[in-house]
This record gives sequence, C-alpha cells and structure tokens, in this order.
Amino acid sequence: MRSRMLVIFNPAAGVRRRRRFERVAGALAEAGIRFTVADTTAPGHAEALAREAVAAGERVVVAAGGDGTIAEVVNGIAGSEVRLGVIPIGTANVFAHELGLPFGAAAIAASLKRGTARLVIPGSAHFPDGRTRLFVQMLGVGLDAAVVASLNGALKRRIGKGAYVVETLRQIAAWPFPRLRLMLDGTPGEAAQVIATKGRFYGGRFVLAPEAAPDAAGLSVCVFLRGGWWSAVRAGVALPLGLLPGLDGLMRRRVAALEVAAPSGLPVQADGDLIGATPVTVTDAATRIPVVAA
Repeated sequence: MRSRMLVIFNPAAGVRRRRRFERVAGALAEAGIRFTVADTTAPGHAEALAREAVAAGERVVVAAGGDGTIAEVVNGIAGSEVRLGVIPIGTANVFAHELGLPFGAAAIAASLKRGTARLVIPGSAHFPDGRTRLFVQMLGVGLDAAVVASLNGALKRRIGKGAYVVETLRQIAAWPFPRLRLMLDGTPGEAAQVIATKGRFYGGRFVLAPEAAPDAAGLSVCVFLRGGWWSAVRAGVALPLGLLPGLDGLMRRRVAALEVAAPSGLPVQADGDLIGATPVTVTDAATRIPVVAA
C-alpha cells in the first residue's frame, strides 16, 4: 500500500463511463494503490481540485475523463512537480491515444503503480484580457470551434462521437466561414480554419499532423486555406481515411507562435472545450508536465 494519489472524476459523465471508472477503481484497489476520489461539480472544478491537491502535497493527480478533464487538471498542476495520471474514459481520448496509454482497467492500474513518467510540453493560449489556458492536444478556430461551442451536451452523453458528427453537419450548413487573419512566427497569412496541435491525432486516432510530438518544442499549425461546405466535407471524408495531412488546400507549418488576430469574437476551442474567443496567441507553455505513461 505504498502509492498515494488523487483521482478527479466527473460523475455527470454518464452511466457507462461511471461503470468503466468503477472497474478501474477496483483494479487500483486490487493493485494495492491508495487513492482518493474527488468528484467534480461544474466546469473548472477539476482545475480547482488539482490546485488543492498540489497544495496538499499529493504526488500524483489522475484525470479520469476525456481530453477536456485532462486539460483542466494540467492547468491546476502546472508549475509543480506533481505527476499527471490518466484514466481515459472520455469521448475521443485523443491525448491517451497520442501517448499510447493503456485503456484496460488492469493495465491502467499497473501503469499508475509503476509511475514511470514522460515529460510533455503543453500548448498555451493567451488572450488579451491576460488569461492563459494550457491545452494538451490541440486548439482550433473556425468550423471545429463552432461545433464545440454549439454541441448538445446531453446528446454527447448519449451517443458520444456521433454528437460531433450531427453538430458538424449542422454547422457546415450554417457557418459563414469568415476569413481568419493569422501570424505564423510573425509571417502574415489567411485561412478559413486553423488548428494548432501538439500531437499527431485529431478526433481519436485520426492523423492530422504526422510530424507533431507532445514532447517536442513548437506547434504544428494546420492552415485550411479554403472555406465553404464542399471544402469542409472533403476534409471530413479525408480524415478517417488517413488522407487529411496531404489534402490539397491544407498547409502545415512548424512554428513557435501562432496568432489569430481577426476577426474578433470567434470561438476558440482547445481539447474539445470552449476556452475563449479571438484574438488569441498560441505558444508552448513555459512548464513541462510529467505524465505517468505505460
């Protein structure tokens, strides 16, 4: 009974995820891991709980959920030496796929007990009001952010990824595809949509930026040059087929900084959660996060 950790879980995630979490909790107990479960009650609560855990001297804080929950916990432990554990029970679990983390209950327990850590470099979104939000996988402005901003939470809990498909189809018909004014390491550009990513994957295990790595400095910025429903449909079809990285009309660049300068007031999503509105500047975070990896 040597290990000690705090597990942060969202009890509103749905019955299926509760059952998956209970299986993992049982495996942790069987592995002899001492842990405490803290339930979240509202958006942002996971970050607050993580900050409290740091102050209380916890060595490991585990995010039991999806990419949004992980990002909240990362914002709470950033700047400390606390390690991040992950129990991937979210909708897409992109970050867990990116790091090759285990999904089976016994394998998760074994990994958390070993405690072997891998340092990753989060991304950081900076807003004009002084707010800074860290993200672990990707940040988007354009159609995907409009989808996140309008997503039906109840439908997401019922049908998972299917809710994103439904909302994407709705947004393709309604989104005006405004031209974004960008700065890529100081070089101006325009786009219909832009995604800055720290990893290869998007929406699960679909490859978006094969050159990206979560422990590498810099961002892979994917600039979608063309707007309109037809370009959006082409990209949507190319993604699951593994063809998106080479799609005509997609430009990929490795940069240290991305600025989405205009138009103002467009939604900004990161790790599947709405985090603010344009303008926004995106860089690497100043901190590194030790993630308990398989």
